[in-house]
Amino acid sequence: MENIELDEVDRGLLHALQVDGRASFSRVGEVLGVSDQRVARRYRRLRATGAARVVGVVDGRRLGYESWAIRLRCTPDAAVPIAEALARRPDTSWVTLLSGGTEISCGTLQRTAQDRESLLLSKLGRTNRVLSVTAHRRLHTFVGGRVGWAGLAVLSPEQVAHLEAGSAFARRGAGGPITLGPGDDALLEELSRDGRAGYADLAAATGWSESTVRRRMEQLCAAGVLFFDFDVLPTLLGYGVEAQLWMSVPPAELDATGRALAGHPEIAFAGATTGPANLTASLVCRDDEAFYRYLTESLGALPAIRHLETAPVIRTVKRAGAVLPL
Repeated sequence: MENIELDEVDRGLLHALQVDGRASFSRVGEVLGVSDQRVARRYRRLRATGAARVVGVVDGRRLGYESWAIRLRCTPDAAVPIAEALARRPDTSWVTLLSGGTEISCGTLQRTAQDRESLLLSKLGRTNRVLSVTAHRRLHTFVGGRVGWAGLAVLSPEQVAHLEAGSAFARRGAGGPITLGPGDDALLEELSRDGRAGYADLAAATGWSESTVRRRMEQLCAAGVLFFDFDVLPTLLGYGVEAQLWMSVPPAELDATGRALAGHPEIAFAGATTGPANLTASLVCRDDEAFYRYLTESLGALPAIRHLETAPVIRTVKRAGAVLPL
């Protein structure tokens, strides 16, 4: 990836798109006090290099889907091809190689119990180069996805409020049950590749008119089915170390501990799951010394954590639904 030096405008743009991924460049420019042309140039540069992008994400819980976090331990020769095979699946959102390269961690969204059983009991269970599989249902997200990562926050509360007030795709209420049709599948697939895709492109993909596309996107967002996530490579922000954490916390302390983690700029994702390690997190730090300080100071200050396991990320194969190049 091209080496990019971020200035105040770049950092403001990153936070603005985290607040509203489809905010117009003119509205972002108004908040940042610069021209919309300057904002557009900055975003296109970041998008072209793969450093940052907006993605449309389906909130599976609103549709009755199941979210799972899966860990696999493989033979040394099998981890990379298995990780790449998992990354090609449409039901995985992220896939990483951990530690010595013999462990894989991935997140999946299963539409039906049959899909879940097919993956966990048939496909993975019958692969003789997979030595062990553990799967944990994700129950709650403290930070990540719909809940913005604190590491991007640079705008003032007033600037954030201005962006939120002007959003055409803010969630306004859960509403009743909603069913997806073939056109919705095409719409969501396009938005998963580019959350800022133009209405003309989305209309071509769905066969709808541009006005129908916009109206349906507003309906899906209002129902909580669709939201826009902002994905940025940690290296762009100077974070050279990534790791995954698994923590055991007493149930009575789980919510408070998860909320505390959500306020740490080092924590890009934190969620509650089933299993003995009932709190999982993805961490980014600038270097090993910063990683050590975080573990011993920030994390060490949370008294409810009874057990902690850490695993450095060796390679990210898929993130935010996109397979990364080698």
